Order: sequence, then C-alpha cells, then structure tokens
Amino acid sequence: MPNINRKAQQERTFDAIVVGSGISGGWAAKELTEKGLKVLLLERGRNIRHVADYKGMNNNPWDVPYRGMIPRELRERYHVQSQCYAFNIDNTDFWVDDSENPYIQDKPFNWLRGYHLGGRSLMWGRQSYRWSEMDFESNARDGHGVDWPIRYKDLAPWYDYVETFAGISGSNDGLPQLPDGQFLPPMEMNCLEQHVSESMRKNWDDRRMIIGRTANLTEVREPQAKVGRGKCQFRNRCHWGCPYGGYFSSLSATLPAAQATGNLTIRTDAVVSEVMFDEKKQRASGVRIIDRNSKQTEEYFAKIIFLNASTLGTTFILLNSKSNRFPNGFGNDSGVIGHYLMDHHYGVGAGGVYDGFADKYISGRRANGIYVPRFRNLPGKEQMKDFVRGYGFQGGAGRGGWGRAFGKSGFGASMKTEIHEPGPWSLWLGGWCEHLPDVRNQVSLDTTQTDQWGLPILKIDCEFRENEIAMRQDVMKTTSEIMEAAGLKDIHPFDDLVNNPPGHCIHEMGTCRMGRDPKTSALNGFNQMWASPNVFVTDGACMTSSACQNPSLTYMALTARAADFAVKELKRGNL
Repeated sequence: MPNINRKAQQERTFDAIVVGSGISGGWAAKELTEKGLKVLLLERGRNIRHVADYKGMNNNPWDVPYRGMIPRELRERYHVQSQCYAFNIDNTDFWVDDSENPYIQDKPFNWLRGYHLGGRSLMWGRQSYRWSEMDFESNARDGHGVDWPIRYKDLAPWYDYVETFAGISGSNDGLPQLPDGQFLPPMEMNCLEQHVSESMRKNWDDRRMIIGRTANLTEVREPQAKVGRGKCQFRNRCHWGCPYGGYFSSLSATLPAAQATGNLTIRTDAVVSEVMFDEKKQRASGVRIIDRNSKQTEEYFAKIIFLNASTLGTTFILLNSKSNRFPNGFGNDSGVIGHYLMDHHYGVGAGGVYDGFADKYISGRRANGIYVPRFRNLPGKEQMKDFVRGYGFQGGAGRGGWGRAFGKSGFGASMKTEIHEPGPWSLWLGGWCEHLPDVRNQVSLDTTQTDQWGLPILKIDCEFRENEIAMRQDVMKTTSEIMEAAGLKDIHPFDDLVNNPPGHCIHEMGTCRMGRDPKTSALNGFNQMWASPNVFVTDGACMTSSACQNPSLTYMALTARAADFAVKELKRGNL
C-alpha cells in the first residue's frame, strides 16, 4: 500500500501548478511550459473547446429565442450575471449560475464570473492600457495604501513582451500618463468622434481623445499566426466567442501556445479548496481539490504554485488554507489578505446629440470605442481640492437606427418612413474611475454556511466612499464641458451608482497585495509570497492600487515577469 500511494503521488506531481485558466492563468501556463516546466493547469469549471463550444458565435437576432430578450426564469437563476452588458441568452454557458454559486453581500457587490476553461478571457472588454510611472508612484505620493515595490521601468519590457504576443491595436500618442506600446494598426474613429477629438485639442492642452487600445487583431503577425489566430472581422460579437481568434483569450492564444510545448496537463472540474503547506520545508507542497461532479477530494503536488483563480477566487483559497503555521489563512502573516478590495467605479458621464454629418454613416461593427486618458491630478499639474487620483473616459459615437422607435408614439407608413432613415448622431462619454485602497473594503469567509462542495461562503463588504463620490461629480462636469465645446445639444449628465455597485466594472483587485514590507503586504516585488516563496499570485488579487485604466494588460505583464523570475529561482535551487 505505501508503494501504491507513493506511485500515485508521483503521478500527481508536477514542476508547477497553475490555478485558474483566465487571462493571467493562461499566461502563467504559457510562460512556465515554454521555459521547460511540466505544468498542471487546474480549472474549477467545465471544459470549453475553442470554436466548437461557442454556441452563439454565428447567431443572427432571429435565431435566438425571445429575440435575445432574457426571460424571467433565466434572470432569476442568473440574477447577478444577467446584469452584465455581455450576458446574453445564447452565451449563458460562459456565466456561472448564481443559484448554484452563492456569496454574501454585506453591501451591494456584483461578482461577475465565468467558471469554464478560459474563464473571463472569453467575455472581457479587451481594452488594454499600460500603467504609467504616475500610477506606480501614487500610493507613495498621497499616502493611500502602501508603496508599490515596482515602478514602470520594471514592467515596461514585459508590457512590450505581452503586447507583441497578445496583439493590441492602438495608436502611439506620446502621453506620459498613458505610455505607448507595441501596437498593431489602430482602428478608426468615426466622423463625430474625430470632430470631438479636434475640438478637445483646440480647447484644452491636457485633454486628448484617442481610439481605444484593444486586444483585437487588426493585422495578423507571426506570434498570432503561429497559434492559428485570424484577423478581427469587425462583427462585434466578441462576448459569444470568436471563431477566428480575432481577439485575445486563453483559448485562442496562450493555452494553444502552452499545449504546443507538450508540457501542459489540463484538469477541468477541479475546485481548488486549499494550498497545502509542508511544515518541515516551510514551503507549499501542492493543492487539494474537490472534483466538481463527484465531490471527491484529490491532491496534487508541485515545486511552484501560481494562483490565478481571479481576485476573489484566489483570496478564497488563501483564506480557506488554514494550518498551524497559517491560522488566519495561507501566507497571511500580515493580516492584509482579504482587505483593500478595489474595483473601478463607472456608470457616470454624459450623453449628447449632434446636429450634423447627415450625409455620413458608420461602416462595419467596430469592436472598440474611444478613450480619453486621465487628465486630472497629473504630477506637476493643478491638483483638485475635492479628490485625489483620477479617471479616464470611454465611449463612442454613432447614429440612431430603427430601434429608436421603441416607445415612440405613432404607427403606419409615416412612422416606417421615419425610422427607415438613420437618426441623428449622438455621443456618450463615461468615466472609468480610480478606487482608493481602503482596509474597510474586504472579503472574509462565512463558516456557518457551506456551498455544494462543503466549502464556506465568501462574504464581501465593499463600497465606494467619499473620494469616489466627489470624483463622480467632476466626471459629469467635464464630460458635459467637452460636449458643449464640440457643439452637441440635448446634453444629459448621468450618475447611476445604484445599478453600478462595486464589482460591476469587473475589475475587482487587491486583497493579496504586493509591497515592500512583509508586515504590510503579502507579496514582494515579484508577486512572490513573503511567507512561502514558492507561491506566486499574479491575478488581480496582487494589485496595490487600482489606477483608472483597465487592468488586464498589467496582469499579463506581471504574470510573465513573475514566471521568468520563478523559473530562474527554481534553477538556482532557491525554490
């Protein structure tokens, strides 16, 4: 029997284990396998095959039940997920069933999730922006949170690296608050967006409108061709899965690259319950999982563990991994794990109508919008009195179609004639705004309740506070100013915080932050756990502040950098 057990352990032992297959998990698998390690990738959800399992990818509106409207019974089952703009009746496979995956909201928090191979990389918004030197210095500058242990120069070559492989289309604009990168040709702004962009240049020195930088291929280069990806077809159906591989996802890019090495083993339906700790070696020895279907427990072992289960998924695993060494959760000597939860706040801005360009229309379905980089509270510039940090704008312009007839009075030939013609041009601008790190924004485990696998329930207590509320007032002011200067009319500011609580931006981060001191952080400057050096956290949990840019590109760069460091340390015998 001992020999059998030893043989079974050998069969379940790898050089590295990666927990989670989303954006950062896919990158960890790619980097570690390409550097020669035998890697086990664990995904708690079901297997999804690229292309073959994208059920809604080619549906026309008339192919979908209820014309795409979400019936009441589906909304009840997916009562959180169905609030997301990307949730549709024919892509429910990409979203968790809320009735089967409970969590506790002390305050409103929309935890939007996808439990399947590839995770949320199948449904993400694809906006891809670098952080700047300003963003890595912000905590040290104004005293909110702890200082980042890295600076932009540490991550810049890794931004280059991941952009080149992922394929980011965009323009180099020479803005210090939004560094340039290794971009594919940019998409084009339409006539109204160009008009507003020119108006901003004339009226402000510090406000610029650029085309969004997005992980959609406007051109296929060697790294993308090597894994079989094709050019974006401008269908704007990314949230159903792309049969062309036109946008970056784990299934279209990083996992095929990892599988090509012959070093990757994928285990789906594996709910990781805890990280195991070897008291003698003072290192993690592996992870314990529960089979999603059979509910049976299994153990896997490795020299290196990368936790990439998403911010809240990774934090759940750490808090649930208790031992004599870690009574408060794995690696939680500082007590910060679970605290400093952040998400960008949005759902605030303005819309307006433009009386002009009646002879022009849009062509295609551009899977992208415009971006206005941060212009508030820049170093060396005027500082706002009501709030620190800042925000950027996302949005776009277009012409009204036949859908504008919904709810409109009238009928018959005259109405048909009216809606047959395009409506007026309109523009909307929304703020994507920084959320300060705050110890009161936290997650914990409720051990009085358990889920279907016998695990405790995650409890979330997070809110936007005074600084965020003051920032939102400024967003409404500045979006309105921009539209007025460009000659738009019927300008209507909006601030819908009720329907956009924390979590709803799907940029949750923090809760296992990096830092310079093990007393106030859980990870060092290489995303390595202070308390267990062979464990790395490179998903959103590692973030020390939130900036205002979409964070996924930074997760990619941090993951590639950490994997490079981990393999070098392993070869040196330090892990």
